[in-house]
This record gives sequence, C-alpha cells and structure tokens, in this order.
Amino acid sequence: MDDFAGTATSLPAGKEHSVDQDPTLRTLLGRRDLHLRLVGDESALPAGSLDHPLRWVHNSDLTDPTPFLTDDLALLTTGTQFADDDAAGVRAYVHRLVDRGVVALGFGTEVHRSGIPADLAHACAQASLPLFEVPYGTPFLAVARAHAEAIAAQAYARRTWALETQRALSVAALRPHGLESTLTELSRRLGCWVGMYDAAGQLVHEHPEGGSSPVVDEAAADLLARGGSANRVVDAGEAAHTLLTVGRAGHLRGIVAIASGTLDPETRAVVTSVIAMAGLSLEQSEQLARSRRRLHRQLLASLLTDDPTLARRVLGALPPAPVVVAVAAGQRQGAVVEWWERQPADAPAAFLAESEDGLVMCLAVGDAGVLDELAARTDVRIGVSAPEEYSAFSRAHAQALTALRRSGDGVARYADSAESSVLAAFATDEARLIAESRLAPLRQHDAHEGSELERSLRVWLEHDTRLEPAAAALGVHRHTLRTRIAQAAMILDADLTSFPARAELWATLRTAGD
Repeated sequence: MDDFAGTATSLPAGKEHSVDQDPTLRTLLGRRDLHLRLVGDESALPAGSLDHPLRWVHNSDLTDPTPFLTDDLALLTTGTQFADDDAAGVRAYVHRLVDRGVVALGFGTEVHRSGIPADLAHACAQASLPLFEVPYGTPFLAVARAHAEAIAAQAYARRTWALETQRALSVAALRPHGLESTLTELSRRLGCWVGMYDAAGQLVHEHPEGGSSPVVDEAAADLLARGGSANRVVDAGEAAHTLLTVGRAGHLRGIVAIASGTLDPETRAVVTSVIAMAGLSLEQSEQLARSRRRLHRQLLASLLTDDPTLARRVLGALPPAPVVVAVAAGQRQGAVVEWWERQPADAPAAFLAESEDGLVMCLAVGDAGVLDELAARTDVRIGVSAPEEYSAFSRAHAQALTALRRSGDGVARYADSAESSVLAAFATDEARLIAESRLAPLRQHDAHEGSELERSLRVWLEHDTRLEPAAAALGVHRHTLRTRIAQAAMILDADLTSFPARAELWATLRTAGD
C-alpha cells in the first residue's frame, strides 16, 4: 500500500494542553518525546475533535475489539487484522470504532505494514475519526504510560488547586465582610461569575458585577419559595448556572449561584465548603438578629403605651412623625426582615418588631410607598394604618390589624377600607345570620309572588326615602312604590315612618347582602 506518512502533520506547539485541564488527544499529540503525528490537517476534522476528554489509551489488533472498549478512548493498532485490498472491511472496522465511542485511532507503522494504509486513512477521514501515526521507535506502552501520567498530573493539579483555593477562602473569610469577601475570592478562583441571593430572593452580592439575568433571578426565587434544600442547574442563555441553597430545609438563608453548569469533584468540594461557611456566617448573624428581635419586641410593648421615650433612648432615633404602622402576615416574614436589613444606609428608616399578630413595621409617611415593593417581593400581606403621631401609636396599630384582616393579597390601607362604611365593621357571621332571618319573610313573599319588595326598599332608602326619584329609578309610579313600601312594612312588622326603623332596615339590607 502507499505510504501516507508524508502527509502527516505535527501539532502546533502553541496548542499544548496545560496539566490542570482534562487530558485530551491534543495533550497526547503534544508530547514531543513520543513523536506522534496527526494524519491529515486538523481543519478537516470537526471542531473540537482533538479537545475531547480522553479517558484512556488501549491497544488491540482484533478485527472487532469493540466489546472490550469503553467510550472516549484512543485505540492503538499495528494493522495485522486488515486483509490486503479489503477497503470495505477497513471501512466497517472504522465505523465500529466510531459507533462504540472511540475518539481516535493510532497506527503503529513499520511493524507489520510500511506507513499508513491508504484505505484506513480514507476510512478515518470519511468517518471524521482522528488518525495519528505512532512511529516504530515509540512503543504502545510508552503512549499509554504518557497518557496515564497526564491523568495523574491533572488529578494532582486539581487537588493542589483545591487546597490553595481552600486556604485563600479561609483568609478571605477573616476579612471585614467575610462572607462577601469569600464569595468574591471564589469567583476569582473559579474564573466565573458568583452571586448571592438573600432569603427574600434579592441579589445582595455578585462578582463580577452584571453577571446575573432574569432567568437566574427567577430560578433563585422559585427555589426559595419551595423551601427545600436543593441544587439546580439553570440554562441562562449562553451559559448554564448552578444554584445551591444555603441553610436547612424549611429555613433557607439564601442561594449561591455560579455561572457554570458542571462542577468537577474538586470544584464541588470547594463550593460545598463555601456553602457551609455561608450557612455558618448567616447563622451567627441570625443569633445576633434574634437578640435584636427580642429587644424590639420589648420596645414595641412600650410604643403600644403611646410613649416613645424608651424606644428613642435605646435606639437613638425613630422614623420621624407622622408615621404609619404596618403589620405583615405570611410564611415569609423572615424574608421581610432580611430585606430591610440588606437595604443601604440611605434607605428609608424603619422600626421592625415581631409580635403575635405579625411583623410590625413603623416608618415615616413619606416612605410608606416602599411597602408595596416589599409585599410584591416577599409575597406577604400587609395592613397599613392611617398617618398618626407616636402618641397615638396603639390606635395606628389597631388600624393596621383591621386593614390586615380585610386584606386579600398585597397591601391594604386602613384609610381605603374605612371609607367603605362603619357598617362593614359589624358585618360578622352572627350579624349576617340575624339580617337574613329578619328579611326571610320578605324574600319568601318576593319568591312566591314574583314581586320586588326588597329591591324597592333598597332603592327607596338609597334615595333618602324620597318617592319621586326612587320611583323613577325603579320605573314605576310613585303610588305603586308607596303601596310596595307599605306592604313590605306590614310583612316585616316594622314602622318605616320613623328614622330608627329605617336605619335598622338599611343596616339589615346591607349586612344580609343581595
């Protein structure tokens, strides 16, 4: 067969692989002491063919060695299994290797055949399988040993990197703002973006800046909402991100996000230690926060006596009056506290205290708008009082609780609910039952006779008991309306000529509903 050795090309020296990366075919071909040569031009191969991780190097002259091979392997052969002028058999052999996951074929020349068989070179080129020459002076054992050394060097480099990184992270943890410094050092060591989300889902630290995305933000918020300890890989466009929870299940402290979708064992061990340090740091902060919360509960009791003297003496200052008092309820009240604690120094001042009724917040009237953002971010319900002085703190607190009881989702303000009417405050289940019983005879009459006595009473009272406008609204004559009112009064056994009776009837109709 023709000698194809003349078409072999040496690998460019600038593409040698460093020891801290996974050994690849490029790593192996870059060993100058082995004198290996790639057959053909690298540009003719699919992109990345020489940079695929190489798991092992094996040699065999079997016609079908695939039952004994693994994926991502380079196979060495001397070609004794090839019959002369059997191009079809060579093509079948190469296709079996490709189907099995072999990433390269090395041919030992001058052992049984002179040079590279043309049929083999053509078959490998057609199958896009890298083919390289192993010269006679290079034993197959030397090639396998060189690759084993590369694997060992890579493993040693990764272990060394992990130890050095652990030391650097330990030093960073001792600096001011130790958690933030540790995360920044981790980002530098990994060579990728690292971010920290607090329990409210807010990005509180990142390095370098601007590496987050709405997809990562949403995934972090979802993990926190689920409340379980978990890891998740998120596809955020050009790069995948790994998200890891901080804290125990049901009591998460935050999320650490890393702009990498795959973490090797050494990297995962380093990241795990950072997660542990972050959890410890946040737990220590939580212990201090618990002491502060106990103090604030005691100060809240003092404020509820409408005397802010003790609170001012202990805290130094309170939000300037007039203030609004807000009470938050929901499963994520802790996230509300953390959100406030993460605000910059120039953020609105607020007094926070936990109570049996919920998380109590006091802030200046001009800063009350921040409560809407807070409710949307933390998914809690908030009742807000009308503006009051500290001398009426207990009244403002009661207003906030009233607004909270009437709220659905988000923020409910007492001023809005108070405008509905005083009657709404008496709309209890017992009051509704009494009102429905009182109107039952009238409703039975309307249902049996097909009349509209109840509706006529409502419209009449809504028009201040004036017959002309009420009759016009009903589309009947005023005499017809007068007859209906008299009939309804008889059925209800009520004297509707007096104001108290009319007021009671109006309250009954409003409480019973339609």
